[in-house]
Amino acid sequence: MGSSQGYGEHARARWVDEPPKRADRTSFERDRARLVHSAALRRLAAKTQVVEPQADDFVRNRLTHTLEVAQVARDLGRTLGCDPDLVETAALAHDLGHPPFGHNGERALDDVSAPCGGFEGNAQTLRLLTRLEAKTLDAHGRSVGLNLTRATLDASTKYPWTRSDAPVTEALAGDSGGGGRKFGVYDDDLEVFAWMREGVAGARRCVEAQVMDLADDVAYSVHDLEDGIVAGKVDLAVLGDPGARREVWQTVREWYLPDLVDADLDQALRGLRGVGSWPDAPYDGSRRAMAALKDLTSDLIGLFCTQVRDATREKAGDLPFVRYAADLVVPEETALAVAVLKGVAAHYVMRAEERVVVLRRQREVVTELVSLLLDRGPEALMPALRADFEAAGSDAARLRVVVDQVASLTDGSAVSWHRRLS
Repeated sequence: MGSSQGYGEHARARWVDEPPKRADRTSFERDRARLVHSAALRRLAAKTQVVEPQADDFVRNRLTHTLEVAQVARDLGRTLGCDPDLVETAALAHDLGHPPFGHNGERALDDVSAPCGGFEGNAQTLRLLTRLEAKTLDAHGRSVGLNLTRATLDASTKYPWTRSDAPVTEALAGDSGGGGRKFGVYDDDLEVFAWMREGVAGARRCVEAQVMDLADDVAYSVHDLEDGIVAGKVDLAVLGDPGARREVWQTVREWYLPDLVDADLDQALRGLRGVGSWPDAPYDGSRRAMAALKDLTSDLIGLFCTQVRDATREKAGDLPFVRYAADLVVPEETALAVAVLKGVAAHYVMRAEERVVVLRRQREVVTELVSLLLDRGPEALMPALRADFEAAGSDAARLRVVVDQVASLTDGSAVSWHRRLS
């Protein structure tokens, strides 16, 4: 059973007060149960992680990725002393706002939703948790979403700032929505955001959110690489060729870390090759190769989490790893190794020539679907969003409702809705 020790009444408060129905569950266990039973979580099973879910029975979809992130986050959080249920729930929630077609769909939605403040998957996650995924109503009959605790909502927020307050950085090819800016709340969700951040100065993230974010990076880097190897798109032996390695390092700079030099990435690769399960033969699909690849993914996750745990404890000492009492420490060697793995997958999978046409068509479907729904009006929307559309008082507000509708769709339903409406 989880523990709320160290998390006071303020952290366990809900936007709408709800007395517990069972005395044998902590507040954070209730939050986790609500997330697990949500429709938004189920829909992730049919949303793209890297490769479309229909393309291969093996590859990860957005739900399997989420479950893996949750497992990594729970283990790391537990070893640090965070409440494991809280950290796991934040990880289960972290991708709920992803639209159909993953980051590709996110970019398309951001482009068409500029008049209502743009689109960002993390801001959409907060909107789902506090408004769209109906579980609890307030005194006025308005949905307050899953009505999670303040601490869980805060832990689920990767970027606790608005678009206008987002750090201005060079837009990278790997960036998603938000026009290259990452942010965690739309302007019309500021009321609940302000409640959630009550007592927090500036844009600091709680340690549980930091754990969730690291778990996402670790799972993303290791498991996308695994998918690429099994699909025959990635052969780690090619990194022995200096020319091929330079091309991959350029992708790392263009997608993730623009200031890195080849020597830094070469050093990170040498560290990865020092992992005992790093392959010395091509993947052939045999059970021996499958087992060896699983050993590699397990060893890499264990290595990264151990490095972070040890560095964090070395700096924080005996501080409690709860809310804002401490910060996660990610050693440079860990960050560089994760960037190398993400860069390999990006170069050989996401940038593959055969995906260019598919990605362009996906963006067309999302863009045209928004236009079609605006033309058709509320009758074309799901009932709950139909009511939102009819209550909207401006064109921007109505556009936001249509964006909510499109973002909720899975890859397959986006295509079928587009075909039906056009």
